[in-house]
Amino acid sequence: MKKIATSLLMAFLGGFAAIAINNYFDKQQTGFDRLTKERIPVQFAGNHEGTPSNVPNFIDAADVSLNGVVHVKTLVDNRRAGGNDPFFDLFFGSPNRNAPSQKPTASGSGVIISEDGYIVTNNHVIANAEKVEVVLNDKREYQAEVIGRDPSTDLALLKVDAKGLPFVYYGNSDNVKVGEWALAVGNPFSLTSTVTAGIISAKGRNINILNEKFAIESFIQTDAAVNPGNSGGALVNTSGELIGINSAIASNTGSYSGYSFAIPVNIVRKVVADLLEYGEVQRAFIGVVLEDLNADLAKKKGIEHIKGVYVSGLNAGGAAESAGIKEGDVILKVQSAVVNNVPELQEQIGRYRPGDKVLLTIARGSSNKEISVELKNKNGDTKLIKHTEAVANELGADFEQPNEKEKSRLNIQNGLKVMKIREGRLRNIGIQEGFIITHIGDKAINSIEDLTSAFKSERRGLLIEGYYPNGSRAYYGLGI
Repeated sequence: MKKIATSLLMAFLGGFAAIAINNYFDKQQTGFDRLTKERIPVQFAGNHEGTPSNVPNFIDAADVSLNGVVHVKTLVDNRRAGGNDPFFDLFFGSPNRNAPSQKPTASGSGVIISEDGYIVTNNHVIANAEKVEVVLNDKREYQAEVIGRDPSTDLALLKVDAKGLPFVYYGNSDNVKVGEWALAVGNPFSLTSTVTAGIISAKGRNINILNEKFAIESFIQTDAAVNPGNSGGALVNTSGELIGINSAIASNTGSYSGYSFAIPVNIVRKVVADLLEYGEVQRAFIGVVLEDLNADLAKKKGIEHIKGVYVSGLNAGGAAESAGIKEGDVILKVQSAVVNNVPELQEQIGRYRPGDKVLLTIARGSSNKEISVELKNKNGDTKLIKHTEAVANELGADFEQPNEKEKSRLNIQNGLKVMKIREGRLRNIGIQEGFIITHIGDKAINSIEDLTSAFKSERRGLLIEGYYPNGSRAYYGLGI
């Protein structure tokens, strides 16, 4: 009995111990499960409702902008219809006229800015084009008319004959902040309707890419992927508003390397408005020589604060001199916009026209002051120049129609007579006073409007044909 009692006691104690141990581990496991559920939530990968709210969402911006960005295709005919004219061949070359016509094509992008078919693109996209075609995102195709070009900002305005088109709304490039998200929309490598994302990397960049005397370069820099074919496409913010026109990349290979550049939309708006109203961009100038203010220059000139843009010289009779700005002044603001380098200042002034008055905040010595400046054009006055006047000024001549007696003597039906020659492109190619221009290419010339139209339509060069009063026929080649 003693042995049986001992065995029963041991069995009882063993069973109790087993139950206690099992309960202990059960509690530990339950606590672990609770900890796991609290700290490591799990969900299906496709459950959008569980997406954190702070993750950027580009779907709406892409949807808004894709239909407003077009594919721009340009054609250039290598053969020019010149008959057997040896002077034409001298200027344009003399290809085998029996060879099939070769029409190289180029590709870029454009942004629809109005429902009635106005489209902004880069000047370099269409500069050498004889024909411009536009393909919409819905695959409709149109032939585009070039309304105007501005090489100094690398912008061009096209028009297609259509109504009710989707368009991209203007944003405000002044409000763009470094570090915010942006989308590049375009047609890289002819991959139509492509959207890439990046951030605003910098503003006010001058990359010295525009080979123009009065070029404005104040690019928005992004790291959104931009490649050949993106030129002329849209840079939009996360609301789908247009903040820039993609224009250039910095690359050793010719393809995207992390640095792309867009023309600020506030410049685009002004250029478009000028081309629509005047047919020519109205450029305004302060009339100063500027330098970026850095530590070395500040130390040399005894300037305490390294802010603003340094005025190192004045143009005689220019807007700044007339307003009382002096050499050694530092321009801090244009209106309310702070400027800290030359591109930023040029961008701000580039939004105004000759005759506009702007308020400049300058630092002179230890004090700041505000000076109102009436801006002038490159000729030193405040006149606005229409396209016909701009062409005449560029050519450097005055024109008038020949009288009937002159036409009869030379046996011509039309023409435009070159009167007073001054410094300009006609003098540079050897045209003299009295020369009557009868044709530019295959276009008959009767007026300054015809001359302007010929300049507007030609993209590679002009063959100018005409007569001198003594009856001698002459040809001149003028590159564009």
